[in-house]
Amino acid sequence: MSVTHAPVVRSLLENDLYKFTMWQALLHSNPGAQAEYRFVCRNQPVFPLAELRDDVERELDHLCSLHFTQDELDYLSSLRFMKSDFVDYLSIFRFQRRFIEVRTQGDTLEIVARGPLVHVMGFEIFVLYIVNELYFRRLPQEGVTEVARERLAAKIAALQSGLAEAGEDSAFPFGLFDFGLRRRYSGAWHEEMLRRFSEAAPQHFRGTSNVFLAKKLGLTPIGTMAHEYLQAYQAFGFRLRDFQKAALEGWVQEYRGDLGVALTDVVGMDAFLRDFDLYFAKLFDGLRHDSGDPVEWGDKAIAHYRTLRIDPTTKRLVFSDGLDLSRALALYRHFRGRILTSFGIGTYLTNDTPHKPLNIVMKMVACNGQPVAKLSDSPGKTLCDDETFLAYLRQVFDHHI
Repeated sequence: MSVTHAPVVRSLLENDLYKFTMWQALLHSNPGAQAEYRFVCRNQPVFPLAELRDDVERELDHLCSLHFTQDELDYLSSLRFMKSDFVDYLSIFRFQRRFIEVRTQGDTLEIVARGPLVHVMGFEIFVLYIVNELYFRRLPQEGVTEVARERLAAKIAALQSGLAEAGEDSAFPFGLFDFGLRRRYSGAWHEEMLRRFSEAAPQHFRGTSNVFLAKKLGLTPIGTMAHEYLQAYQAFGFRLRDFQKAALEGWVQEYRGDLGVALTDVVGMDAFLRDFDLYFAKLFDGLRHDSGDPVEWGDKAIAHYRTLRIDPTTKRLVFSDGLDLSRALALYRHFRGRILTSFGIGTYLTNDTPHKPLNIVMKMVACNGQPVAKLSDSPGKTLCDDETFLAYLRQVFDHHI
């Protein structure tokens, strides 16, 4: 007997907070920009993802039928950094099916969103957790939730014992939050995990990037900017050498001191720090790590603040690159007392089951008719087919990874 599942997407609010914050900033600064996003699976699935095509098509049809409810709009309005004109825009917004295409190439599932940036940028997170949930629905279900619950209980115990052993400093508290929406096992498990973790460790569990569940569970929504925000500025008419400074300035002008954590690895940490001068270092509260060695990165950040004669203990480092709890605790111990830290943990919280997680992304590859790219501090994360542009970007920013 076949099992009928509810649609994967429950609400347009079930998106990462940084999608809304970038969406607002780009709507205000570059409403006419055009962009292309492309889906990629970086590891080997148990079965070809091409088999999901028809189901993905149906889920996208459902997504495009949704709209924001008044209750959801009221919640967004309650966030002090969300502006009334943006919430008004969302009140009439609907995803347009013509801007996203699903196709197959052999065993490969291809999904491309192409159209106005302020429209197609919203597809990314929905596509990722749609593919994830459809994929895991086809794998054996017996005992999966039980194992996930056991592992979650072990994480909570490890957090408590690890902090007791480390000797937590009240002036430099340990804080973590959930960044796992895009690669979660399921919506039901995501919600259960958040309830259990937030109830068991309220002093350390600081919130979630999932705006829908933040609203539902009374948690703090967490997020600022992602790579696509800075990448888009590569195509906004600024001299390429100046795109990071232009993007950071655009953020400052939009949020006037709110959401003050800057992402550092679009063209590498060294190139970022060359642009992150005293002006930006004073205006931003801290930095987010998403590739490369986190200890080396954090030490560079602290040294940079000291060079600028800024007390590092007044700033924050947010770590979010493939973390698990043991790695987060190790980083906390290394930097404790030198700078404030926070830890965004994703797949390890929302998809730690007997099944191997998918490593899927959906990245901006073009904006305003020209290629854009990220030059990560970790090999293998670059997603751009234009080798000429990549070579030029590497030359401009002296990037050799």
